[in-house]
Amino acid sequence: MNERENALAGTMRLKQMEFAESFASGARQAVRTCLCVEPWEKVTLIFDRTTEEIAAALAAELEDVGCRWDAFLLEELAPRPLLEMPQTVLADMESSDVSIFAVTVQRNELKSRMQMTDVVNRRRMRHAHMVNITAEIMCDGMRADYALVDRLSRQVMERVTRAKRIRATTAAGTEITAELNPEYRWLKTSGIISRDKWGNLPGGECFTTPGEVNGRFVVDGVVGDWLCARYGLLAATPLTIEIVGNRIVSCASENKALEADFQAYTSTDENSNRVGEFAIGTNVGVARVIGNILQDEKFPGIHIAFGNPYGEHTGAPWRSGTHIDVVGLGFNIWVESDTGVEQIMREGRFLIEA
Repeated sequence: MNERENALAGTMRLKQMEFAESFASGARQAVRTCLCVEPWEKVTLIFDRTTEEIAAALAAELEDVGCRWDAFLLEELAPRPLLEMPQTVLADMESSDVSIFAVTVQRNELKSRMQMTDVVNRRRMRHAHMVNITAEIMCDGMRADYALVDRLSRQVMERVTRAKRIRATTAAGTEITAELNPEYRWLKTSGIISRDKWGNLPGGECFTTPGEVNGRFVVDGVVGDWLCARYGLLAATPLTIEIVGNRIVSCASENKALEADFQAYTSTDENSNRVGEFAIGTNVGVARVIGNILQDEKFPGIHIAFGNPYGEHTGAPWRSGTHIDVVGLGFNIWVESDTGVEQIMREGRFLIEA
């Protein structure tokens, strides 16, 4: 099939597919509230066989808006795992205002996603990154009050953009300090997506590339990328990471398979073990971690990521071919600036009002 036939096949597939009515609210939030799709715009919708029912709900909302949209089923275009993003998809994005990536990712597919977001960044598209979206998330995090999440995120941004350092602890043993680099930007991805920065859905975080992180981070929530699906919730077997000068110096877990996989992942290239992201989750509509990094990194608290720092947004001058988030639970957070020290979270609950 040619490019247009591929798009028509995916589009017709979704138009003919039934989906759970419980997905409709989350799809409406994604299309109308978060992406603000207008009738005169064009949308590229990317999905796979495991997410096609969710994609059908998103497609129904796009259809209701009245915009033009093309949909692509990845398994019809290339073998999985994807070594490269299919050119058919990238070519369609060149004429779109908005893109939605609702796919269950597989091991070693990060490069293909980076190829996609390179187009998003260059063209300043509004892009919803719904990696590993599930029925549970459509009925949970995607139903959050994103106006409230955005207000809280703005309050957090007011504080962190003035900060020189942020200190965080947990009862599980986390004790880290992030020294902040004033040359690196903070980003707010509260679920309200603009041309300035594409965002994950569900949304709800403020993040930057730190100047330097030191201390111990106990991962009793989840780890990211493909390890998340393999290991799930880590409360019973946490991963303890020691960080010195922004680099992992050791990690340990009673789950030796997790420990080995994490060590291998963060040894992929010269910056895979470097803290590239320091973030505060702000989605107060998420009540618990569920074992899915897409939603769990938005859970109120701290998460950090090793590897690619999204330098095109934060201003960090280095890059990595990997990016893996780690999420902890029950944080106490102090923000230090020239005006003093303010505690903004106690035992996982924000002390600032939205």
